Amino acid sequence: MFEIQLPDGSTKQVEPGTTVLEVAKQIGSGLAKAALAGKFNGKLVDLRAPLKEGGSLEIVTNKHPLAGEVIRHSTEHVMADAVKRLWPKVQIDVGRSDHSEKYQYDFKIDRPFTPEDLELIENKMRGILKEKSEFIREIVSRESAKKLFLEMGEHLKVSRIDDIPQGDEITIFKHGNFTDLCRGPHVQSTSQIGAIKLLDTSGSYWRGDEKGEALQRIYGTAFSSQKELDEYNHRLEEAKRRDHRRLGKELDLFSVSEEVGPGLILWHPKGALTRHIIEDFWKKEHLKAGYHLVYSPHIARQHLWEISGHTSFYKDNMFLPMDVEEQPFLIKPMNCPFHIQVYKSTLRSYRDLPLRFAELGTVYRYERSGVLHGLLRVRGFTQDDAHLFVTPDQLFPEIEQVLDFMVHIFRIFGFQEYEIYLSTRPPKSVGSDEEWERATSALSQALEKKDLAFTVDPGEGVFYGPKIDIKIKDALGRTWQCGTIQVDFNLPTRFHLEFVDQNGSRRPPIMVHRALLGSMERFFGCLVEHYVGAFPLWLSPVQAIVLPITSEHHAFATEVRDRLKGEDFRVEVDTRSEKLGYKIREAQVEKVPYMVVIGGEEVKKRELSVRKRTGEQLPSMSLERFAQLLNEEVQSRR
Repeated sequence: MFEIQLPDGSTKQVEPGTTVLEVAKQIGSGLAKAALAGKFNGKLVDLRAPLKEGGSLEIVTNKHPLAGEVIRHSTEHVMADAVKRLWPKVQIDVGRSDHSEKYQYDFKIDRPFTPEDLELIENKMRGILKEKSEFIREIVSRESAKKLFLEMGEHLKVSRIDDIPQGDEITIFKHGNFTDLCRGPHVQSTSQIGAIKLLDTSGSYWRGDEKGEALQRIYGTAFSSQKELDEYNHRLEEAKRRDHRRLGKELDLFSVSEEVGPGLILWHPKGALTRHIIEDFWKKEHLKAGYHLVYSPHIARQHLWEISGHTSFYKDNMFLPMDVEEQPFLIKPMNCPFHIQVYKSTLRSYRDLPLRFAELGTVYRYERSGVLHGLLRVRGFTQDDAHLFVTPDQLFPEIEQVLDFMVHIFRIFGFQEYEIYLSTRPPKSVGSDEEWERATSALSQALEKKDLAFTVDPGEGVFYGPKIDIKIKDALGRTWQCGTIQVDFNLPTRFHLEFVDQNGSRRPPIMVHRALLGSMERFFGCLVEHYVGAFPLWLSPVQAIVLPITSEHHAFATEVRDRLKGEDFRVEVDTRSEKLGYKIREAQVEKVPYMVVIGGEEVKKRELSVRKRTGEQLPSMSLERFAQLLNEEVQSRR
């Protein structure tokens, strides 16, 4: 027998092999009927999965925050079932691992799916839901699984079975006549799936490799009720309005050129100017916080990453090496080996530590073309990177300081809410249990001391140490991965880093990898969507535009612009012979914060007629008062 802790603080003694559903039945028949899945020790598990050890257990019903993930994962199978019923010869590849908003499946079919196909599939799915089929979970042997899917003609599935590590449990799920290879979890019955919608279709590639076989992907979503689906559709429309790719083009911020290559960003003048403002602010804040700015090359000998271990763990995401004088060089995928070399350039004393190196370092990683997405997933990006070299006694206070720094920076950019995850040791890792425990404890204690709520993400740390990941929430409540703090005992040992301690002995420092914004590209895309392109004044590439009504007013308009530019405001003047209404609408579309209209009355009184991009008209004011207004808003970073 072992003990299960329930959310209300009570416990239950259960026998090994008891399923989550059986525990739910012990609590109450109503709960068992409403159950969709379980959350055991922080992870979603299937209701039919047997418990093998003690721990904390929640029963997931449609009122639980994770209910949608289980419903969408189950609907994924219903969608694949519908496709197979309509096109029996189609082969099924795999679905989606993240079901937080949608589901998907890849299919081997001889033509793309059409909008008419999606309508047919969705109607067939609704018919399947009416069958109220039970989901059945079965554990099978590797040989049985291969035989089953070979007989079904699902050759892609047979290949996927080989991806499952030896010794791992292999499970299949059935509903009606449909069977698929899957870990789950799934709802009890298709009757627990409320509202469904297919969203889109696109091309994809076998295993995400553009050189692989072409497949067709279908995306969809599902919820427990039509009301939730309607709310999601509203959010979807709002997300389209905020899409940084569309706004980036409309506002002339950046572009991607097929001639240059996918995943490589071209920054246009307005986007580059806003990026410069962000970077300039970043540098000043780091200097105030006791960091030293460094720069490093874009290429280096491959052996640097062989020493670090990155070639063993991340080789698939590195670009192929190039030969330089018969030695392999790599385009850098990360900055840490360079900062280590700066540290090694001289012997350090405990009096020199903590030593904080920071760099806006551009790195290059080979992302498959199928996952590239505007600024959010690219092949060349600039990390706001820093590496801290600390003594064991300094580790905890340094993590505290980094957490304070992160919260400070996020709030200045307008992000007040976040989700924080503490990722622990993964199966493939290096270092002793004692080092991992010390590092994980320092991270968790710092979060607790700062009263920052966090979720433990078991096994999701990096190979060299545990980490904290901070996901900021935007105006729509969506989360964006930005900040990270990673504790590393491994690289200082691999690179033979040392410092001289108080006793004159040489010891390895502890290294902390740290990013605040994550990457300039991703963070910029996040900012665009958060503000719908209407940046706060301090970040706007053009802060004000002066609009003379006729050519008679050009001289004063130019004088206003020049005076404001002389005070370091970013101001333009529109002297085109267009109607004033047209100029105002165009400035609003371009998200310019302030429009200054100059007509005969303004020239006569030497005053300004000022309106905001929201349409709000301000009282007439002097040029000096307007400059003061701009300055106050810029300084406050509202």
